[in-house]
Amino acid sequence: MESKPILGKSINKDIMRISLVICTYMRPHALLQLLQSVQLQTVYPDEILIIDGSSNKETEAVIFENQFRNLHYFLVPENVRGLTKQRNFGLDRIYHTSAIVAFLDDDTELMPNYFEELIKTFADNQEISGVGGVTINENCWKLKEPDKKYDLNRYFQFEEFVYKEGQRNVVRNYLGLHSNVGPARMPEYSHGKTCGFPLNGKTYEVDLLIGMSFAFRKRVFDSIRFSTYFEGYGLYEDADFSIRALQFGKNVINTKVQLNHYHHPSGRPNKYQYGKMVVRNGWYVWRTKNPKPVFKHKLKWHAITLLLISIRFSNTLTGSTKKEAFTEAVGRTVGWWSLWFSRPK
Repeated sequence: MESKPILGKSINKDIMRISLVICTYMRPHALLQLLQSVQLQTVYPDEILIIDGSSNKETEAVIFENQFRNLHYFLVPENVRGLTKQRNFGLDRIYHTSAIVAFLDDDTELMPNYFEELIKTFADNQEISGVGGVTINENCWKLKEPDKKYDLNRYFQFEEFVYKEGQRNVVRNYLGLHSNVGPARMPEYSHGKTCGFPLNGKTYEVDLLIGMSFAFRKRVFDSIRFSTYFEGYGLYEDADFSIRALQFGKNVINTKVQLNHYHHPSGRPNKYQYGKMVVRNGWYVWRTKNPKPVFKHKLKWHAITLLLISIRFSNTLTGSTKKEAFTEAVGRTVGWWSLWFSRPK
């Protein structure tokens, strides 16, 4: 399709060609907002693949009513629906000459220099094979106040910044079950810190990248794909892929690669299924990173899992969404018990 005029310049084909894959499901207006932010990029992708699993034609109509340069649209059949299948479908259709393949959730919105900073990160270090961005609308880091003393059980301190811990992490800290590694790193007993990084312009080496905003060198996808275990909603499929991608180089998060993430409610599983997936898929990812944990790490993983179940049950009395908290807690409980009879393979 030909697009309306854009502000961004095309990528130098001799340097680094980039393909953008966006998998979507029943979110036409959110997707349009994302594509409009892509249109304003200082560097524009060489191709954009929209992999649409919708059961109606609303997304298709929005795409054709608002044409964008280098965009290729695919409405996939029912047997290809689901994040994992749609991502692998897109990978089969990208330019074979692409150097970088980027993925974005359809409910995100990019800062104008998103792709410029993304490409710089890859170009500056050939050892880097995966790059993730950071959300600015959800960033809760604050500069430390010089004369203030912080309770380390309630605040996580990182460089010159602090992050106020949520309820579950405060409890974990008091019980000595907190993560012993930095943000986006996976401890040997899993359950890492999900606080992200402050917006300080630095780049950090990590284990885990988040699927709402990550990109890898194409050579990674030439060797591995997204796991079919996560077909359907695909909770934690991004963590699984990030871990397996470490065999090809470093994963990093660049805090200059910025976007907003709006967590559109449509297309998500019910809370029971979500709770069950949190535990079972979490176990699967943990064993991908640490296939033969020692007893101490097994004990910690299960202790944290049971603690989080207890916290979700307590939210049925104290939270604002009591029914959802209860349903998720039941799903987590069923997921945990199922591990003793039928573990993910």
